[in-house]
Amino acid sequence: MNLQSTTRLANGVDMPWLGLGVYKVKEGQEVIDSVKAAIEAGYRSIDTAALYANEEGVGQAIRGSGVSREELFITTKVWNSDQGYESTLSAFEQSLSKLGLDYVDLYLVHWPVKGKYKDTWRALEKLYADGKVRSIGVSNFQIHHLEDLLGEAKVKPMVNQVELHPLLSQTGLREYCAAQGIQIEAWAPLAQGQLLDNELLQRIADAHGKSIPQVIIRWDLQSGIVTIPKSIKSERIAANADVFDFELSAGEMAQIDSLNVNRRIGADPDNFNF
Repeated sequence: MNLQSTTRLANGVDMPWLGLGVYKVKEGQEVIDSVKAAIEAGYRSIDTAALYANEEGVGQAIRGSGVSREELFITTKVWNSDQGYESTLSAFEQSLSKLGLDYVDLYLVHWPVKGKYKDTWRALEKLYADGKVRSIGVSNFQIHHLEDLLGEAKVKPMVNQVELHPLLSQTGLREYCAAQGIQIEAWAPLAQGQLLDNELLQRIADAHGKSIPQVIIRWDLQSGIVTIPKSIKSERIAANADVFDFELSAGEMAQIDSLNVNRRIGADPDNFNF
């Protein structure tokens, strides 16, 4: 396994296991520099969203990277205020134009907005049928949201991107998605720094001559979780990808699993108001 290794989604599209997330990365030079640094370090997957307001910079970095578009896997998401059928179609065109791309590899429904996400999903199905996106999925969907959606969907989501880290390991959701052929992807995989002084993780990291973030990312990969750690520092971006020269034992994996306390850092998908 290496940084270009991929998982095959249900529709046959290959998605890299490890990518760069750009949430809260500033539009302009900051996002351009971090995406360029990631691509130079060997990353091929970049995850943005309309909400992040940095799609233009992401597109600029892609064009300046010297790597062909076909080699890259670009994800963006429709924001809550744009959900609904027609409004999603138009939001997608805006994202595409900001990115300066002909297509995106993965388009996600950012949150399960009550009363709207089914119409939004129909719009994603149309974009998929029209060949404007190579794969479609959801973000922050719980099992009951997925069940509700699958009752009417013509196309099953290929990906569910959710908050997932050792403090919130989402085991039930992971099992459900695996059974449905939906790839799980982790946002905030490093728990936004809340695990950096964890003694257990430090012991495991020391045993492998690695850092805590590297151990967590390795845990994701060995758990079959696609992961998109975020950083704006080129040395950290490179370090986050330096996880292919060691392996966690079954015992270490179980110890990390045992850290779960169902603690969210972000909003609860059953109770958000944005």
